[in-house]
Amino acid sequence: MKFIAIGELMLRLSPPNYEKIVTTHDFIVNYGGAEANVAVSLANLGVDSTFFTVLPNTDLGKSTINYLKANDVHTSPIIFGGERMGVYFLEEGIGVRSSKVIYDRKHSAFAEYDYTTVDFKALLEGYDWLHLSGITPALSSSCQILIEAAIYAARQLGMTISFDCNYRSMLWSFDEARDIISRYLPYV
Repeated sequence: MKFIAIGELMLRLSPPNYEKIVTTHDFIVNYGGAEANVAVSLANLGVDSTFFTVLPNTDLGKSTINYLKANDVHTSPIIFGGERMGVYFLEEGIGVRSSKVIYDRKHSAFAEYDYTTVDFKALLEGYDWLHLSGITPALSSSCQILIEAAIYAARQLGMTISFDCNYRSMLWSFDEARDIISRYLPYV
């Protein structure tokens, strides 16, 4: 099986040792994103996995690609463009204190890319399985175009399509999510 996931891969900054964001002076750097996490997990289980995203052509973008490659995820379709990566801060919970996430992902290279320039049929050719999530269409109208084009191309190619609804109330309302995601579900 050849697997490809599409989504935003972000820089994750976390205080060490369950510290709070407001009191720490140190952050641990990682990379994360729902779709990328699936690709990495499958690659670590021996599945031939690829990830598609848009990253700025900076040291951070290159470091992100190194992270994927170190986990045996293919990165050849990744596009360099835009000026910034999405960032999120994760304060890990402990005991009764729950985890806390703060996003800084507006105007990221991934959210602002013009996906009408991508030939999704050519991008997805040769893959068996496409994985997407409900986070992506919440980011921008451009990302909604991305999801629709990817689903359409994958259906033409006879691919299996998985879609993690993954509703994030910090990104859009329940009604918006329901209306947009319900358009995709008949095809997955």
